[in-house]
Amino acid sequence: MTLARWEVVGYTVRVATVSETLRAALESCGQTRYAVSKATGIPESVLSRFVHGQPMRGTNLDILADYLGLELRPKANRKGR
Repeated sequence: MTLARWEVVGYTVRVATVSETLRAALESCGQTRYAVSKATGIPESVLSRFVHGQPMRGTNLDILADYLGLELRPKANRKGR
């Protein structure tokens, strides 16, 4: 699964959400959830629930994104904003 996944819905192009991107990166990082848990301090149960669709809250999102080498930044072509 690619991280920058694009889907065409009707005539609208939809970009993957932050959570979808994190889930895809976590699933494709080559580490078990146990290993990610030990490396990040995020409980394995939290990672498991997140992979299965429940939201993750607080600094866990920041910790996981940092561990996976991801960053959030504004889109380059935001007109009128």
